[in-house]
Amino acid sequence: MSQAASVIDELEDVLTAGSSDRRTEILRRVTDLFLGSAEAFNQEQVGLFDDVLAYLIKQVEMTALAELGTKLAPVDNAPNGIIRTLAHHDQIAVAGPVLAQSTRLTDNDLVEIAESKGQAHLGAITERKRLAAAVTDILIQRGDTTVVRKLAQNQGATFSDGGYVTLAERAETDERLAENLGMRLDMPPQLLQDLMLKATETVRARLLIAVPTERQAAIQGVLSQASDKVLRKAAAPRDFSRAVALIDKMQSDGRLNEKAIMGFAEAGRYEELVAGLARVCATPIELIERLMQNVRYDGILVACKAAELSWQTFNAILKARFAPYEVATTDIVQARTDFFKLSAATAQRMVRFWLVRGVAKADA
Repeated sequence: MSQAASVIDELEDVLTAGSSDRRTEILRRVTDLFLGSAEAFNQEQVGLFDDVLAYLIKQVEMTALAELGTKLAPVDNAPNGIIRTLAHHDQIAVAGPVLAQSTRLTDNDLVEIAESKGQAHLGAITERKRLAAAVTDILIQRGDTTVVRKLAQNQGATFSDGGYVTLAERAETDERLAENLGMRLDMPPQLLQDLMLKATETVRARLLIAVPTERQAAIQGVLSQASDKVLRKAAAPRDFSRAVALIDKMQSDGRLNEKAIMGFAEAGRYEELVAGLARVCATPIELIERLMQNVRYDGILVACKAAELSWQTFNAILKARFAPYEVATTDIVQARTDFFKLSAATAQRMVRFWLVRGVAKADA
């Protein structure tokens, strides 16, 4: 420690009368002295360097502080006090390397900084190799789009149940975030199903290309399960009595028309949509309900075409079947092609055939 003693002896004179360059030189010498034997220093010796560095950084330029942070950030035995001081610095050039790398910062330190600093500091924290749920909760709460996207990419980050729910909600309007979440191995299956259904076709396609081969089958399985989940929900018993009463009143008043059917579809009024569509198609509600619940859209297409509804109305009905989830673009394109290919006369013959066979067999 003779070199350390020599450096420390110079401090008082240098800090009192020395130039800024001289103070920076001393800071570098002390830092290099520490780094040269950091692993060998005991707690007391590290504490000594902590005191000296804390004294020195009060009178040096920001560039010197940034250099100090870069040097100390990856050191596991770095002085605690100086690390915390650098991490709380308002300038990201100083705080950034420490926030992203230093293992000396505790979860409490990170939470405190995440609660009080700006987006640049939050972004630096997202780069850490490990992040506890207590920290990620704050990052999700306060982070902007860039921060949250980076956080979702960090496979070393741990999320609470509430954190995952919030991320999934934000992903509904952020395709990049949806992709990042879909790549995570720890994404709760239930949320992954919901995410995949709400994601656009582009996001789904990118995921199937980007994820490792062994994970592609799992993603496909999730998509299949999610579709089944929506259909099971649609198949749950429903009470159509009020809807039927409303449709009867609208029909008697002359208000049951295509505009009304589209309005029910766009508003997500499922019972009124089914009852109204059954009435304009002159079919039992049970038949329309079965067609709405079928995994394929062919049946409900036939019913809409038989009622001579427009493509715009059928498109609204098609989307209402899976609301609030998004229908894949390829399905919409194919449905449009099929809609204009089928004639109203053919569709009406098919509906009569279903009725002759009986509602119980209609879904076949």
